[in-house]
This record gives sequence, structure tokens and C-alpha cells, in this order.
Amino acid sequence: MKIVLTGAAGNITRPLAQKLLAQGHGVTVIGRRAENLKSLADQGATPAVGSIEDEAFLTEAFKGADAVYTMVPVPYHAPDWVAYGEAVGNKYARAIKANDVRKVVNLSTYGAHRLEGIGPVNSIGQVEKALNALQNATVIHLRAGYFYTNLVAQIPAIKNRHTIGSNYGHPEKTLLLVHTKDIAEVAAEALTNHGFNSEEPYYIVSDVRSYADVAAVIGKAIGKDDLKWTPLSDDELRHGLRQSGFPDGLINIYAEIGQSLANGRLNEHYLSLPAKPALGQTKLEEYAREFAAAYQQSK
Repeated sequence: MKIVLTGAAGNITRPLAQKLLAQGHGVTVIGRRAENLKSLADQGATPAVGSIEDEAFLTEAFKGADAVYTMVPVPYHAPDWVAYGEAVGNKYARAIKANDVRKVVNLSTYGAHRLEGIGPVNSIGQVEKALNALQNATVIHLRAGYFYTNLVAQIPAIKNRHTIGSNYGHPEKTLLLVHTKDIAEVAAEALTNHGFNSEEPYYIVSDVRSYADVAAVIGKAIGKDDLKWTPLSDDELRHGLRQSGFPDGLINIYAEIGQSLANGRLNEHYLSLPAKPALGQTKLEEYAREFAAAYQQSK
């Protein structure tokens, strides 16, 4: 198969590309900078340097593709994240339609069933909406949970205040955790297995744990057995982010995503499913070893 992958410099697309190359597929990797694509090119991938915001570039890059993998990075540079997601989603859709690509695997996120009120997730929901309008392609949305790697952002709070802090994190509520390598595994299967056709969004979750569990396991891994996850008020979160130099627009987005975790809007669709996909292989205890290494290396 000829498969085109976007986001080639990222922690999902890189192992995904390597897996597909090992299986003998023709792989084109898209990225903004040639130097970020070099290692994959050295392994046999075809680099395509350009921006997913450039529709003409996408249309050229998707030529002859049997399948494409789409994703939208967090658009920190965009003043309106929802408008950005809608624009990129429509550009993807038009480039796919122009090349009659028959399979699309789109990296999405839990919470994408809602198009408003969930911070940055709103932009990803717009991408789903745009791709769903395609008539002749099988479109599979992979809705990933809370990336384990998001926990790395808590290292300063753990070192300075001896706690994990956010405007979500009730000890008994659950967090849907996922490892990027588990996402790559499912994405490879979705792209290459003709029997993998999910009419409904397919959720990728590696572990489901309470916030109390997350703090306890992470704490044990770094030698802080008394580590807790401390819920903050929205005002406390905003104050902390402002003190760290975050602009107001970004502060509002982070506050909203936290509120959505606290009130359950992010998890609600997954939790309502009568039958859920099998969990990924990487459990919290395994990730905790990666976290401990990052913790020790941080200043």
C-alpha cells in the first residue's frame, strides 16, 4: 500500500511510520522541516516538506495514496482554534476527495463528540465533522484519551509544591490514559487492515485509573509515596498560569479543558459505550518508569 502520514515529527507518527515501513508499505511522511524527516527518510520513507495549512501541497502529497493518516497539532499560533480546526479539516477533505483516497484514519480525541465548551478539543471535533462529509472514503476516527506524557507538565509542581495540581482531579474520578505507542499500534492496524472499519469513532485507551491512583503510582516511581493530586479552583489555575507567563487566551483554553475533565464532558461518550475496545498494552505502572526518568533528568 501507499500510505501518507501527517505529523511525521511527532511521537505517534514516527513509530507508526517505522512499523509500516517494516511491513513493506510505501510511506510518505509530511512535516514542516526536512531535518525532522531525515531519520525516517533514511529508513526508506519519502519525505514531503510542507504545511497541512497548504491545500495545494496536501493535494500533491496525497496523489496515488491508498490511505492517509491525518492529525492536527495544537495550533498555539492560531487566534481561533475552532476556526483553525475547521479550516484544516476542510483542506484535508478536499485534498482527499481530489485524489479519490479510499481510506482515511484520523487522529482525534475523547470529547470530540462535542463541538463547543471543551477548549482545544473543539477544534478536533471540527476536523471530524469535515472528514465525515466525504462520500467515497472509509473514515476512521481514532479518539485517544489523556496522553500519559501530559503528566510531564506536572514535574515543576511536584518539585516545587510536592503535589500534582490542576482544576480537575477529584481523587475518585477516573482518567482515561493512553500511551502514544499504543495509538501508533492501532493506527497501523486501521490503515492496513481492510477489515478494520469502524463506523463509530474508535477509542484508544491504555488504562483507566482514578486520579488518586495516578498520583500514588507516579509518587512511588519517584520516591514520593505521599504524592497527591490536588484539585485547584479555576481562579487558582488561572493565577498560576498567569504567573508562569501564559497569555490570557491560552489560560482560558486550559481552564476550559480542565473544567471538561472535572465535570465529565470529556469522558461521557466513552463511558456510555456498552462495549468498549480492548485497552492498550501500556499500563500506568509501566509509564511511571518513563515519568521517573523524565523527573530525574529535569532541573
